[in-house]
Amino acid sequence: TLLRTYPLIETESVYTINKGEEFKEGTLSFVSRYLLLLYGLQNDGVDNPMLQSEGFENLPEGISPLDAILNLPEDQRNTILNDILVKIDVMPKSTVAQTATLYTQQEYTALGANLSTIQTNFVLMAGVQMIGIALLAMVVAVLVSLISSRVAASLSRDMRFSLFEKVASFGNKEYNEFSTASLITRSTNDIQQIQMFTVLFLRIVFFAPILGIGGIIKALGTNKSMAWVIAVGVMAILTLVVVAFTVAMPKFKVIQKMVDKVNMVVRDSLVGMLVIRAFNTEKHEEKKFERANADLTRTNLFVSRLMSGLQPGMMLVMNGISILIIWVGSTQVDLGTMQVGDMIAYIQYTAQIMMSFLMLSMVSIILPRATVSINRVNEVLNKEISIIDPKNPKTLPQGIQGEIEFRNVSFKYPGAEKNVLSDLNFTAHHGQTTAFIGSTGSGKSTLVNLIPRFYDATEGEIRLNGINIKEISLKELRNKVAYISQEAILFSGTAESNIKYAQGHMSDEKMKRAARIAQAEDFIMSKDEGYGFSVSQGGANVSGGQRQRLAIARALATDAEAIIFDDSFSALDYKTDATLRATLKEEVNNTVIVVAQRISTIKNADQIIVLDEGKIVGKGTHKELLKDCEVYKEIASSQLSKEELVS
Repeated sequence: TLLRTYPLIETESVYTINKGEEFKEGTLSFVSRYLLLLYGLQNDGVDNPMLQSEGFENLPEGISPLDAILNLPEDQRNTILNDILVKIDVMPKSTVAQTATLYTQQEYTALGANLSTIQTNFVLMAGVQMIGIALLAMVVAVLVSLISSRVAASLSRDMRFSLFEKVASFGNKEYNEFSTASLITRSTNDIQQIQMFTVLFLRIVFFAPILGIGGIIKALGTNKSMAWVIAVGVMAILTLVVVAFTVAMPKFKVIQKMVDKVNMVVRDSLVGMLVIRAFNTEKHEEKKFERANADLTRTNLFVSRLMSGLQPGMMLVMNGISILIIWVGSTQVDLGTMQVGDMIAYIQYTAQIMMSFLMLSMVSIILPRATVSINRVNEVLNKEISIIDPKNPKTLPQGIQGEIEFRNVSFKYPGAEKNVLSDLNFTAHHGQTTAFIGSTGSGKSTLVNLIPRFYDATEGEIRLNGINIKEISLKELRNKVAYISQEAILFSGTAESNIKYAQGHMSDEKMKRAARIAQAEDFIMSKDEGYGFSVSQGGANVSGGQRQRLAIARALATDAEAIIFDDSFSALDYKTDATLRATLKEEVNNTVIVVAQRISTIKNADQIIVLDEGKIVGKGTHKELLKDCEVYKEIASSQLSKEELVS
């Protein structure tokens, strides 16, 4: 053969080209072109399509086309060689490369090289590299899982804290816009959906594009004429995803609202269990829960069926694309413009591209629900707060303690047309008790809610120690004003932790003094654990009166200058009520504001203000109001005997 005329090859070293892939491909293409030329010239011209019509069909036996062409004149030889090279240039590059490789193998065999050993070593080396890459991929996958899980967990932790912090800053107006059940769902279920999406997104967002782009590059490098097949597959998958996303998004919004409803029904049933049992309405509550649960289940099933059909649809597209490639590719193989190996490789590359879109579709399955959850969480986080700190808060003056003054104060609830309170004017002085009484709905509790700024007055101003409360920081204002609500709320813990709730560092002496004034000491010390006895959530393991006394002790243990009792004696018996008020008057020199329904609770107050339909209709002492205020006389007549009215 031609190579045997160059014995230098047997002694010279073989060098590896390391000048980049582009240079390698160019060199390989150039060399393959001429190796194919040599291969064709060394074969019989009868069956060789490159040499047909070049006059090599009738060569004498033993004479190869190469021998014949070498004996031709230079001009004629160059013409024939150029014609053959033109035929080679129109062949697929893969065909040229494969034929050149076959020729090279034959020549190496002729030189005595053991190709079997070389191939075995190559396969082993490639296998080791593949195992190494697989192990590296496994390590990277584990690291990605760890990092994505950590990032998602940190994100959900921060979002949950931000949500809690935001809700804690809500005023009553904002609380009324979001139900308790909805806020619980947003801080648990919605954030969990966001966390799940974040984990899945971080695991796929980097890997899937690399897989898809790499597959597209390799597929186009193998055969550009079938690029339209990939485009058809991608468009089909995108159509499936868009349709599923469009149909699912509204349903996910409905689902989250239904979860809110289920939570609300469960919460109402648990809170009102005693009432439910008392009225034998268990079946009614079961049916109410069943309806809410059935609606949620039905909508969930619809979305689940829709999303579960997405993956089989993707697989159908992938298999359809494979069949299309085989159909189109077999035609090109038959025409000689494509090799069978290239067609198989093209199927693999296309499957890789489809797999990347299949992975992205997994994200699209959870994306609609995560999007709804993100919007619901943002709805809370972006909610404007109506009760905010002043930009430049004023410091309360020294010397005046707990004086509260209402100047022309009116109030109506957001969205309401009629005022609940109208043109209120009064002053609650330090060391005195100011009491409010009136019929149900007269605005007593609303009035005292304005003092710690649970709501802001719509007209007029409220002053603490001569300063408008809107000009005082919320922290300082609420440190100066202690509030005991109508419903005594306790937290899970101990009696000690509840009394020390406002000031965890307070001394035991201060705590015990507050408990003694609130008439809570006796029942606390009757427990084996004393102040360490366990209090369940909401104070469910103590009576209503004990719960109120602990709540009063909690307020008395603070350093507040004014204490507001919003109907906080209602669960106390008359004896305990009287003893508590007497002790309070003796030992507490703060401004005391009392809202009550019972005349006996407030008859000894320094100032009693009578409310009727949000207006002050009487102001004075018990005796003065019995003479001058008809509304007060009606209330007193309904509660007191004739002897008590006279006395």
